[in-house]
Amino acid sequence: MRRPLLAVLIFLALGPVPGTRHRFPVDDFRQTAAARPLVFPPATAGSLRFVRGWRLTSPHSLFGGFSGLAHLGEGRFLLVGDNGYATRLTLAEGGTVSEVAIRRLPLPPRNPGSKAFTDVEAVSVDAASGKVWVALEGIDQIWRLNPELTRIESRNRSPQLEPWPTNRGAEAMARLADGRTIVFSEEADDDARGTEALVFAGDPATPGKRALRFFYDAQGKGLVSDAAPLPDGRILLVHRKLGIAPLFTTILAIVDPADIREDGVVRSVAIGRVPEPLRENYEGAAVSVAGGRTFLWLVADDNFNNWQRSLLLQFELVDLPPRRADSKKAAR
Repeated sequence: MRRPLLAVLIFLALGPVPGTRHRFPVDDFRQTAAARPLVFPPATAGSLRFVRGWRLTSPHSLFGGFSGLAHLGEGRFLLVGDNGYATRLTLAEGGTVSEVAIRRLPLPPRNPGSKAFTDVEAVSVDAASGKVWVALEGIDQIWRLNPELTRIESRNRSPQLEPWPTNRGAEAMARLADGRTIVFSEEADDDARGTEALVFAGDPATPGKRALRFFYDAQGKGLVSDAAPLPDGRILLVHRKLGIAPLFTTILAIVDPADIREDGVVRSVAIGRVPEPLRENYEGAAVSVAGGRTFLWLVADDNFNNWQRSLLLQFELVDLPPRRADSKKAAR
């Protein structure tokens, strides 16, 4: 019963639903965007201390649907949408948006009846080279793009990714400092141990590259919608949980790659959730460090529905639970 009910909730929440109005009835490709500050008092929920947030808007017809986020530096962001478009922008302290570039990713020609080749669900950027990796859920492949996002440099059609469900496949990706890349499925869970995930040593877009498989047990937190590496080597996971009231619940948790074993089960530790007034369909996450403080950025997917919002939030991560190895050392 759980699966049919969840499917209905997803359909109703994310559309398109008969009678639901979508934005942009007329094509408009102006390269502009705006950020309206959110009025929400600073608050701490678990390890999440709200810093600030904005509602992002643009007249551009293909702006929105954000499913992946990369923080490129002070105020600079790359947002990718599940419509196959990427948005680069710079956000100033006061909310002024500049250097907006909304472009189609170098994907195959779009099939009007399918979004399989445009369904980008995760993005990662190498700070040194500027190269970009994207995970496509519809075809369950990992691609590497050039820094200008104009060319596909390499793609991996891994047989390990191929069995993942078309609309429940490669959903989250985190590139670790040691060169490994971990890809989480949204709901590839034919195994009772949990949803499947893969660890790639080196470039995950290398053709034929194989990975170590493990299983992630979310323990009721919801489905993973994105992942981001933390400075201490752990991974922050964003979980999306759908319900009736509220419709969206976003639960943040931490998983330690040191716990990963081939075909083993990994679990996470919850650290907080997005507060009630800021609830939305968060699908993109990035972590940055400034002044010795660690920040989490979240972006919401509005699904191009007029009743949803493209929100960009900033939280400071405080009082994170220690790694088990660190706890053992402290106890000695």
